[in-house]
Amino acid sequence: MDLMALDLSVARTGVPVLQGVNFTLAPGFALVLRGPNGIGKTTLLRTVAGLQPPYAGRIEGAEDRIAYAAHADGIKPTLSVAENLGFWAQVFGTSGITPALDAYGLHDLADRAAGTLSAGQKRRLGLARLLVTGRPVWVLDEPTVSLDVASVAMFADVVRAHLGQGGSALIATHIDLGLDATILDVGDLRARPPAPGGPEEDFL
Repeated sequence: MDLMALDLSVARTGVPVLQGVNFTLAPGFALVLRGPNGIGKTTLLRTVAGLQPPYAGRIEGAEDRIAYAAHADGIKPTLSVAENLGFWAQVFGTSGITPALDAYGLHDLADRAAGTLSAGQKRRLGLARLLVTGRPVWVLDEPTVSLDVASVAMFADVVRAHLGQGGSALIATHIDLGLDATILDVGDLRARPPAPGGPEEDFL
């Protein structure tokens, strides 16, 4: 089943930032968002993930199929690495955390409290959560932040495996991950400024 954005406009604090966004994300494929900082990539991803409503247009095929990873790692610092993954597996009604530990080289850290990990280790744990969701569509906002070169390669391998199993990924990143992906430059989709005196001015 495809994920589609149809003439989508998204807004930040009530003001449109991107407009006329159209894409189709098919199983087995990745779409990489590019564009300058602040243009609205995060707002677009949050909208696709269902965390805020579209300003205009619509999204189809997203119902309960998306796993979203934002800038925050989404981990509980007092729980161990294994307990964190077990918690998320329980939330999503899945079982088995071993593949996630394997994929991100976390076995040696399984009993460590997440709060004691380095920034890069926390990021790996946060990304490992995706593997226990059982959801086919990954929506990822700058997923390689805090990762070293080896960990970036590890992440890219995980995404390739996910695509190979029929999953899909929508990723905002400035890094070349070496994926066979379509690029969508949202720099050309910046929304027009609100008309003087228009209702949007209340939010400026």
